[in-house]
Amino acid sequence: MIKKFAMIAAAMSVAMTTASVHAKVTEAEAAKLGSELTPLGGEVAGNADGSIPAWTGGITKAPAGYSEGDFHPDPYAGEAPEFVITAANYTQYADQLSEGLKKMFETYPDTFQLPVYKTHRSASNPEFVYEATKANATRATLLDDGNGMSGAAIGIPFPIPANGLEAIWNHIARYRGQAVQRNGGQAAVTSGGDYNVIGFDEQLLIQYSQENATPESLLENNILFMFKQKVTEPARLAGTALLVHETLDQVKEPRKAWTYNTGQRRVRLAPNIAYDTPGTAADGLRTTDDFDMFNGSPNRYNWELKGKKEMFVAYNNYKLHGNDVTYEEILQPNHVNPDLTRWEKHRVWVVEATLKDGLRHIYQKRVFYIDEDSWQIQLADMYDNRGELYRVAVAYGVNYYEVPTQWSTLDVYHDLNSRRYLAIGLDNEEKMYDFSVQPREAEFTPQALRREGMR
Repeated sequence: MIKKFAMIAAAMSVAMTTASVHAKVTEAEAAKLGSELTPLGGEVAGNADGSIPAWTGGITKAPAGYSEGDFHPDPYAGEAPEFVITAANYTQYADQLSEGLKKMFETYPDTFQLPVYKTHRSASNPEFVYEATKANATRATLLDDGNGMSGAAIGIPFPIPANGLEAIWNHIARYRGQAVQRNGGQAAVTSGGDYNVIGFDEQLLIQYSQENATPESLLENNILFMFKQKVTEPARLAGTALLVHETLDQVKEPRKAWTYNTGQRRVRLAPNIAYDTPGTAADGLRTTDDFDMFNGSPNRYNWELKGKKEMFVAYNNYKLHGNDVTYEEILQPNHVNPDLTRWEKHRVWVVEATLKDGLRHIYQKRVFYIDEDSWQIQLADMYDNRGELYRVAVAYGVNYYEVPTQWSTLDVYHDLNSRRYLAIGLDNEEKMYDFSVQPREAEFTPQALRREGMR
């Protein structure tokens, strides 16, 4: 049974899609952030039976022996699973499983498992993010039917959300550092377990999260973040590149995207890099707006905040994240190796997105399960236009404690029809993410994209 959060009025139980439904958070409500609520809006208290502990700050320092640039040692390495959920017993835990996970047990009864460990509320952010979140709480507003936002910078825009649009914007704007260089890749795995790794070099510059960002400066420039991606392998795709400028108010100025094609040696505008356009080199296993579990404009859906629920989600997956495991060990037929995964019980916000009348998308409905402590989408169930469960996405999270930020180490998209899956974020055989980079905006121009593709 979904537990309605106390601050959600009963009158808001229907789908809410416009800024007009935003109930302004009062100073008294915002004062609860950092006391009875965590600085990002989660409930500080644990649950009734103690299986979810109180939040006490998350991971605030790296384990002994860690140096920046290392893969992240597991702070919970000595723990063993408390129990394992399998196809034989999953109905006992049905209330705490997403519909997608239940379907995974039914589809792969012999191999799919969830090793469930003790819950650690490890999510944390820097203090300046907490301060910004508290300031955002009373001033942030949605724009143009939720197709943008204003009045927020750096922190979570709507830590006490009134509707589903505010909750999904919290995921989109969550703190992931100020910039990051990522080396890694993705693999589309066949039902028999075959795959080829597509290598990527990626850079992300997040204007929204800069420590000197203000709501006024962000609205003036209208840039949420800039993202650049270059394919490094296989040879036939190497050099293909993508550049995205994600806008804050997407009605004022929609997302801008450019691609560089090595065969043509030209940079082209790519206005279709949005919505359900197939993802880069993904064998049709994800849409563009599946990336990062959800990204881009939310304007094709009605968004309903269903409330909170205790659920099993993939959390503190340091074993899956480590450089002592290979891609071959991770990527097995039908799903990633369950023995490398870690699942814990956490409270999540449940947000349901239903396609608006007259608009098109290959997903008629999407259900997102969003971690209360970080606003990271942990699970997503996607339904086709017949109303059938089509795809199931899982974000395997860790705390990158040098930042600190709670983010996924691997996002996995399961296509139930083809019995294939796509794993994004493979970096075990590469260098670790570098959050210390300080790229210049000049590195995120179409001219820079052409230079990047030609190297």
